[in-house]
Amino acid sequence: MTQVSEKPVLMIVEGELQGQRWVMHGNELTIGRGGEADIVLPERQISRLHVRVSRGESGYLVEDLQSKNGTHLNGVPLSGGQPLYDGDEIQIALAVKVRFVGSEATVPLAVEARTPGRLQLDTSTHQVSIGGQVLDPPLSLLQYRLLELLYDREGGICSRDEVIASVWPEDESAGISEQALDAVVRRLRDRLAEVDPDRQYVVTVRGHGFRLDAG
Repeated sequence: MTQVSEKPVLMIVEGELQGQRWVMHGNELTIGRGGEADIVLPERQISRLHVRVSRGESGYLVEDLQSKNGTHLNGVPLSGGQPLYDGDEIQIALAVKVRFVGSEATVPLAVEARTPGRLQLDTSTHQVSIGGQVLDPPLSLLQYRLLELLYDREGGICSRDEVIASVWPEDESAGISEQALDAVVRRLRDRLAEVDPDRQYVVTVRGHGFRLDAG
C-alpha cells in the first residue's frame, strides 16, 4: 500500500520560475537570490536571504529575514513569524508569489490561468496589448515595471511605497520623489490611452495607492 505524503509543498505561481515546486523534507527552507538559499530566485528585487519557512510546534511558519523589499502573506505585510495554512500565498518583494500547499498529495496539477481581460501583458516578451492591439512602440522600462506590478496584483491595491520599490528596485529606490512616481503613472496612462482613450486602466485609490482595471 502506498503511503500518502503529508509533506507540505512550496509552489511558485507567479515569477520567472512559475510552475516549479519544492517539497519540504526537512524543518526549514530559505528563499532568496543568493546561492546560500535553499530556493534561489533570479528576480533582482529579492534579497540574498529573503524568507524562511520553518516547522514550529503547532505547524509551519513564514518569516521575513529583514529583506529590503519586504514580504506579504495573503496581501498583508509580513511582520514576525506568521502561521501558514493550506492555500496561503507568500508574495516576495512584490516580484514572486509562492503558494503553500499543506500536503504533497494535494498539489494542483497545473497553475491556474489568469482570466483574460481587455488589457493583456506577456511577461516573456514584455508585449502589452489592449483589445488585441499591441502597444507600439513598447513601454519604457519604468512604465513596464509599474504596469507589471499592477497586473500581477490582479486588481488589488499597490501602495505608493510598493510601487517605488518595484519600479526603482534595490538601491535605486532611495530618494525617489512623489513627483517622479506621479510622472511615471501619468506617462503610463498616456501610453495606454493611445490605444484606448475611453478607459482609465491605472486607477488612483486615494490614500492607499494604485490598482489596475484590466477590463
